[in-house]
Amino acid sequence: MIRWLLGRAAVLLPTAVAVTIVAFMLLHLVPGDPVEIAAGERVLDPAEHARLLRELGLDRPLWEQYLDFMGRLAVGDFGASVRTKERVAAEFMVRFPATIELGLFALGFAVLVGVPAGMIAALRRGRTTDHAIMTAALTGYSMPVFWWGLLLILFFSVSLGWTPVSGRIGVAYYVEPVTGFLLIDSWLSGEPGAFASTLSHLILPAIALGTISLAVIARMTRSSMLEVLNEDYVRTARAKGLPFRRVVTVHALRNALIPVVTVIGLQLGHLLSGAILTETIFSWPGIGKWLVEAIQRRDYPQIQGGIVIIAALMMAVNLLVDLCYGLLNPQIRHGRR
Repeated sequence: MIRWLLGRAAVLLPTAVAVTIVAFMLLHLVPGDPVEIAAGERVLDPAEHARLLRELGLDRPLWEQYLDFMGRLAVGDFGASVRTKERVAAEFMVRFPATIELGLFALGFAVLVGVPAGMIAALRRGRTTDHAIMTAALTGYSMPVFWWGLLLILFFSVSLGWTPVSGRIGVAYYVEPVTGFLLIDSWLSGEPGAFASTLSHLILPAIALGTISLAVIARMTRSSMLEVLNEDYVRTARAKGLPFRRVVTVHALRNALIPVVTVIGLQLGHLLSGAILTETIFSWPGIGKWLVEAIQRRDYPQIQGGIVIIAALMMAVNLLVDLCYGLLNPQIRHGRR
């Protein structure tokens, strides 16, 4: 098992190097001078402009800047923001709990709705229920996040007034950060209404972010269930007279969930790294919104550090999914599949 896991981890090393090259090189192709953007409306004379470029190390050749970037990454240093002068890792960790909170709620919504929907579609194969669920899943997968998010805001927030439009908590509340997870901190604060306000702010962003994952999980669950329901051991269990519910939940679902678990793990990585549009639309103060603001300011250390950290998290999630898959299916560990 350890040897198999080390082999999986070794494959990630070239990927990590490729991510650093893309994060560094492509960023310098984007038009815009970080020094002039940081200066705002203030006019810089050429001497001061050259001095600031030299302080940031942007006057050196790209290959030297890249080697310096890799050298700092080797010791866990992601640099400091051009605008705030704060360490990138520290700024990332301040905002990361908000993205985790949103991602976990979006994944919970996707799993709680997607798995039962996929099961029902498989059990009603070829019927109206199956076609309706799969059509809804395809529609949810095809909708752009920014368009779906705006529709949710217009309907539930503007028209019905059921949910807030943006943010993590109402402006009337102040919660002392303890864990960084506002839902937990608002609960611990004991302030009346704070927890309910936090929960209401989570609903629409979680639905907008989790809809695509819901569609993927529903379709994978249906496909996996259909494959398992045709296996000999399922037919044998039904021939023995076992209750249909027990056959489905114990014999079929347990084995059908093996590929579904893999998809769920991959979707978790996708949700944690792909929340940029959702966080921007709902003004959610997480990593996605932070990166968008960094791109607008051409804050190279923030963008590079944020991309590398997110990529590292994605690779860690993929490795964890491989580990879980290997534990669930021993044939994977022994190279039979």
